[in-house]
Amino acid sequence: MARLTLIGAGKMGGAMLAGALRAGWPAANITVIEPYVSPALEALAREHGFALNPESVTPADIALLGIKPQMLDQAAAGIAPALDANSVVVSILAGKSIANITARLPVVKKLVRAMPNTPAAIGRGITGAYPTPTLSAEERATVENLLATMGQVVWVEREDLIDAVTAVSGSGPAYVFNMVEALAKGGEEAGLPPDLALRLARATVEGAGELLFREPGTPASTLRENVTSPGGTTAAALGVLMGEEGLTPLMTKAVAAALHRARELAG
Repeated sequence: MARLTLIGAGKMGGAMLAGALRAGWPAANITVIEPYVSPALEALAREHGFALNPESVTPADIALLGIKPQMLDQAAAGIAPALDANSVVVSILAGKSIANITARLPVVKKLVRAMPNTPAAIGRGITGAYPTPTLSAEERATVENLLATMGQVVWVEREDLIDAVTAVSGSGPAYVFNMVEALAKGGEEAGLPPDLALRLARATVEGAGELLFREPGTPASTLRENVTSPGGTTAAALGVLMGEEGLTPLMTKAVAAALHRARELAG
């Protein structure tokens, strides 16, 4: 099994670490470099026995670059010893292009830009990925197996599409959580107690998401139509949500704003 080094083990790096361990990646082949060690990470290291912040690091076969994008410049010199020209670097740094990363880490010749999302923590995420052409078929398959420990994996044909992936699915869980907040607030305004409104909103989104998951061949539009009786209550609500100032134009603007910010982060 390939030697895996995680450089940064925050929420997303930690999700990938948990996924690798669940999938049976040998702990002896895992090294974690994380300056801010949480009690949970420390306990995980004790339980599984992977190396946590060792004094010396052997260059990795696969290295996950999971630090904050804004930290890349100051962290680059400390990261370099964990890599060599044969290391496949998987970057989950939002907005940081391949050119941007290799300019700061010139030793890197093989790189995958990837963007997972937070449901990866429970194995229900989706990751968009783009590889440099320097990866072999075997290396790409190994990276896909690693990413698949967090959920679904899709490969895009152009690097710039990773910023669009970031804007849709990378940031997307926050949009859904905000929708739960908004739906609960609507319930409160309709007279429901706040705790009941929130419970109804959460359960509705959880159930609708599970229905999408269990019926992958059914378009979302069909599932929507199945709930909507002509002239009924749902149709009345959708008249607002699907209007000229409704959810689609609002979500389009939101995705565009996230895409713009991802490109700004490229620096």
